[in-house]
Amino acid sequence: MEINNLIKIVKKKICNKIKCEKISVEDKTFLHKKHKNFVSNKFHLKITLSSLELKSKKKIEANRYIFNILDKELKDYIHSVQLFIK
Repeated sequence: MEINNLIKIVKKKICNKIKCEKISVEDKTFLHKKHKNFVSNKFHLKITLSSLELKSKKKIEANRYIFNILDKELKDYIHSVQLFIK
C-alpha cells in the first residue's frame, strides 16, 4: 500500500468512529529504516488527534479503542504507531 492511501484510510476510519476536533497522521517510517527488523512495506505513523470523546477516557482505554479501529491496518501495513491524544 502507498503511504498517502494508508494515511487517508487511517484518518477516515478514526473519524468515522470518533468525534475528532482535529486529526493529523504523519509518516515517520524514516525513523526505522536502519533497524534490523525494518520491513519496507510497513510504516511508522504518528497520529495526533484532538477529541473530547477520547480525552474523557483513561489513556489506556483511548489507546485500545484507536488500536481496535485500526486492527487490519496494524496487522498488514503498520509497523509502529506514536499516538498523541489532546
